[in-house]
Amino acid sequence: MDRKKELKQQYKETPIEAGVYKITNLKNGKICVVSTRNVKTINGVKFSLENGGHTNKKLVEEWKMYGKEAFEFEVIEILKPKDDPYYNEKEELTKLEDKWLDILQPFGERGYNAEKKN
Repeated sequence: MDRKKELKQQYKETPIEAGVYKITNLKNGKICVVSTRNVKTINGVKFSLENGGHTNKKLVEEWKMYGKEAFEFEVIEILKPKDDPYYNEKEELTKLEDKWLDILQPFGERGYNAEKKN
């Protein structure tokens, strides 16, 4: 029981950080690039994939097909907050995600993301 309390406390003390992470299917190499305002929510994403409630249906389908062991989660960049009264975290996070979408190109046969319409 002490270990559970220790883990809860550690979770509470971990700072909330916005960032971009990728989910990699180790069986076929497909990736999904995702931004979040709180990287601690990755466990919730795993839960929603496990239960089929995730919004990316192709990812859910392959999660069920290959199993959770076939997927790897990796935080690829943490958003550096700025001390600026006009700083818009949501806007900056979108720019960061777009940067990684451009770099990794996780579209079509390469991944699970839909290409953004301009």
